[in-house]
Amino acid sequence: MSDLSSDFMRTMTSRGFLHQCTDQIGLDQKAAGKQPIAAYIGFDCTADSLHVGSLVQIMMLRWLQKTGHKPIVLMGGGTTKIGDPSGKDEARQLITEDIIKGNMAGIKRVFEKFLTFGDGPTDAVMVDNAEWLDQLKYIPLLREVGRHFSVNRMLTMDSVRLRLDREQPLSFLEFNYMVLQAYDFAELARRHGCTLQMGGSDQWGNIVMGVDLARRMDGNEVFGMTTPLITTANGAKMGKTASGAIWLNEERLSAYDYWQFWRNTADGDVGRFLRLFTDLPLKEIEDLESLEGVELNEAKKRLATEATAMAHGLDAANAAAETARQTFEEGSLQAALPSIEVDKKALEAGVPAYECLRLAGLVNSNGEGRRLIKGGGARLNDVSISSEDKIISLDDAGTAGSIKLSAGKKRHVLLKPTHS
Repeated sequence: MSDLSSDFMRTMTSRGFLHQCTDQIGLDQKAAGKQPIAAYIGFDCTADSLHVGSLVQIMMLRWLQKTGHKPIVLMGGGTTKIGDPSGKDEARQLITEDIIKGNMAGIKRVFEKFLTFGDGPTDAVMVDNAEWLDQLKYIPLLREVGRHFSVNRMLTMDSVRLRLDREQPLSFLEFNYMVLQAYDFAELARRHGCTLQMGGSDQWGNIVMGVDLARRMDGNEVFGMTTPLITTANGAKMGKTASGAIWLNEERLSAYDYWQFWRNTADGDVGRFLRLFTDLPLKEIEDLESLEGVELNEAKKRLATEATAMAHGLDAANAAAETARQTFEEGSLQAALPSIEVDKKALEAGVPAYECLRLAGLVNSNGEGRRLIKGGGARLNDVSISSEDKIISLDDAGTAGSIKLSAGKKRHVLLKPTHS
């Protein structure tokens, strides 16, 4: 790392972003030059928000800009119509153009929090690959692009080989995905002088194809880089939790729940996640990760607040931290906790506690709710629920006007009685 010339490549290596690179020395020299380099990452529009699983790539673009270079956010308005087979056991369900446009609008809001957009040399730009992919004609595509691809080589790529090894069908439509992604790189090199394509390690084959195509078609010197697959200390895929994906848009997940996700980071992940998901200086991160025992919780709170401030703003992050402090350290019932509305008439009659736990989303079934109560993990207004037959009623709302249900020490939801 000490022999690297560019701030960008030093950052990628020191913070744990770099996994594979087509030419690390050449890219480092390019990034150390007087002119900013332009780099892109593509994001297909399969949902109306990105989740934490995409955050490493977003942070790569953020650091690219912070070290003096130009990020290109490529929206897959065209490639989403096909679906990326990488890492998938079966074809994605095809979605309509209207849904793709709606999803794209939601994803755009994510990037406004992490990047600075504009017309300057290092300002980020957002482009849609439908601009060129929708205009392609089949025969010219085969002649001008298809001739640069070896089917033999394509069959060795993980996105294809793994599906075939499992004897699962791979449609001709999906087989074309890597051709179009490679063409994206060639087109961005032409239109925006793009030098570098980045992505997750599952995209390595597609990225290498793009580097090769840009060189073959136009003689451009371009580079590819991937990040490692981010797993938690217990081996789980980053961002996958029992309660579902950790979304980056507040319409999908509240700032409080987002803060709690980071606060619950395992001890062994704190330092690595501080490097990847915050802007904190490395020296400060070293100090935080050196904390032990109960003191390490302060590092987790710092991680939670820094990560939440980036995605939701500093005010929302501080509010989430304060709500957590009052809830867990002072035992205070706060209206800022996640809440659901429950029919007031039903509560007047009384609802079993296990059913309320399910309605609150703290468990997935009544049976799971019963087991949580039996195991001593369920609480009503911070008091352990001792009986599986406990009935919750309006009397439990008290003067606060709401009922606090908890699963374990860190998951809480307010039930708010309302007229149906």
